[in-house]
Amino acid sequence: MREKVEKALEKIRKMLANDGGNIELVDITEDGIVKVRLIGACAGCPMSTMTMKNGVERILKQEIPEVKAVEAV
Repeated sequence: MREKVEKALEKIRKMLANDGGNIELVDITEDGIVKVRLIGACAGCPMSTMTMKNGVERILKQEIPEVKAVEAV
């Protein structure tokens, strides 16, 4: 599953890079929780919560049905 998540995150990275940010995969739990860290300009952005839920989580769940949620760490 880690390989699938990394592949999906590559698509997301391109979008975040446009705003000077990036995303790092921290962990994937056994129950399908993906833990990520926003870095660069995205780390302190007031819109980062929306980016996580409406962008990252939506895309990961769409592409990988095993993903139950995405959490920022």
